[in-house]
Amino acid sequence: MIEVVVALALVATMLASVGSLYAAAFTGARTLEQHVAQVEVARLISVGLPRNLGQASGDLAGEVFGHRWQAAAVPFFGGGAVASGSAWTPQHVILRVRSPSGALLTLETVRLQRQPVR
Repeated sequence: MIEVVVALALVATMLASVGSLYAAAFTGARTLEQHVAQVEVARLISVGLPRNLGQASGDLAGEVFGHRWQAAAVPFFGGGAVASGSAWTPQHVILRVRSPSGALLTLETVRLQRQPVR
């Protein structure tokens, strides 16, 4: 009888550990899936941003597939000098995407903007 109780205790312990591993794997997969969806939405938004984002009045914002986003462009001052005769000006573009679950993804990049012809 004692052997049966010990065997049941071992089986219960193994089932509990397998269950916790399964739950952790499921949670990790769900988190990864949400992150990939958020990155895809950020990529979709960044492709659709207007070329003259720096000249837009205020920040751009909106919602795509339940993800709220906000984009802003400011002059880029770091990382090197801009050639004085260049037809291009670098912009620091900041894109923030908040998923329906509340996770925040911030994408920062530098984009070249053609200067207006004078």
